[in-house]
Amino acid sequence: MQASMLSERSSSCLLKRPSNAVLYDSRPRSAACRRGSVKVFAVAAVGTKTVKIGTRGSPLALAQAYMTRDLLKAAFPDLQEEGALEICIIKTTGDKILNQPLADIGGKGLFTKEIDDALLEGRIDIAVHSMKDVPTYLPPGTILPCNLPREDVRDAFISPIASSLGELPAGSLVGSASLRRQAQILHKYPHLKVENFRGNVQTRMRKLNEGVCAATLLALAGLKRLDLADKATAILSTEDMLPAVAQGAIGIACREGDSAAGDLLASLNHEDTRLAVLCERAFLTALDGSCRTPIAGLAQRNASGGLSFRGLIASPDGAKIFETSREGNYTEEEMVRLGREAGEELKAQAGPEFLSWSH
Repeated sequence: MQASMLSERSSSCLLKRPSNAVLYDSRPRSAACRRGSVKVFAVAAVGTKTVKIGTRGSPLALAQAYMTRDLLKAAFPDLQEEGALEICIIKTTGDKILNQPLADIGGKGLFTKEIDDALLEGRIDIAVHSMKDVPTYLPPGTILPCNLPREDVRDAFISPIASSLGELPAGSLVGSASLRRQAQILHKYPHLKVENFRGNVQTRMRKLNEGVCAATLLALAGLKRLDLADKATAILSTEDMLPAVAQGAIGIACREGDSAAGDLLASLNHEDTRLAVLCERAFLTALDGSCRTPIAGLAQRNASGGLSFRGLIASPDGAKIFETSREGNYTEEEMVRLGREAGEELKAQAGPEFLSWSH
C-alpha cells in the first residue's frame, strides 16, 4: 500500500470479522514492521499526508495523544516536520453525558464509538485509547496492534480528612464512578458509603475540594500522566484494590490493512504490555463483562519472568467476591488461554444468577 493512503479510507475497512472476533490480532508481524523498514516508509508518508491522531478531548486523553505524537517524532525524525502530525479531538457519548452512571447510558463503547467511526471514515489515521475504555470487540475493519509501555497500575486514594480508607469515619461518602472500586470498598469497609462520581480528573478533584464527598479513588497512571501524582493521599496496593482490566495501558488502533499506519505503530508497541493486556481482556471476554459488572484483573511478570495473574468478580454491593489466580509462561498463547480459563472458572463458580444483573 502506498504511503499516500494514510488519510484515505482503505478498502480493507469493508472486510467483515466474525461476530465473536476478539480484540487482539495474533498474526505474526512482517519483516516490514522492523524498525529499519518502517523508517523508510515514514519518510514517504510525511511527504504526502499528515498523520492524523484521533483522541478524546479530556486533559488526560490529550496528554496520552501528545505522548503518542512525541514517541512517533522520536522514532521517525521526519515526522518532526511541521504539519506531519495532527491531533484531532473527537467528542464521545461518554464525554457528553456526565450526570448518569456509565452502566445506565449503554456501557461498552461510550468513549470509543465516535473515534472508531472517524477511523473507519478516514478522518483520522490512528486512534489513541485508554485500554480500560475499549470494548472487548473492535468494529470490523479496525485493529489494535500497539500498546505503549504500561504506567503504574495501582489506584490512588485521595482525601482531605483521612490518610486511608480504613481511617474514614463510619458513614463517610466515597465518590467513584467505578463499580469495581465501589464493590471492593464495600467488601472491606461496609461501614462506608459510595456513590457515582463522574467527570475528568480535574472535575473530580474540584468536587472533592468542595466537600461533595470525603474521599475518592483515581488511577495513579492518570495522575502521573497529568503531573498530579502529588495529589494522592496514599497509593493502594494491588492486594488492597485490584485494578481494572488494562488499567494504566494505552492502546493505539488503525484501519485493518493500512500498512502505513500499522508500520508506524509497530515501532511503538511494547510487547510485555500488549501480552498482559491480551491476558486480562481474555479474562474479561470469558466473563462477558459489562459496565454493570464489577470485574478486576491483573497480569504481570513474576520474579522468575513468567506470568502471574489475579482476577475477581463481585456483586455490586461487595457482599460477594469470587477470586482466582494463575501462573504460567509469559507467551501470547498461554496468557490468552490462562486469562480465558480464569474467567470461565469464576463464571462457573458465581453461576448464571449471580451474573444476571450485569446484562
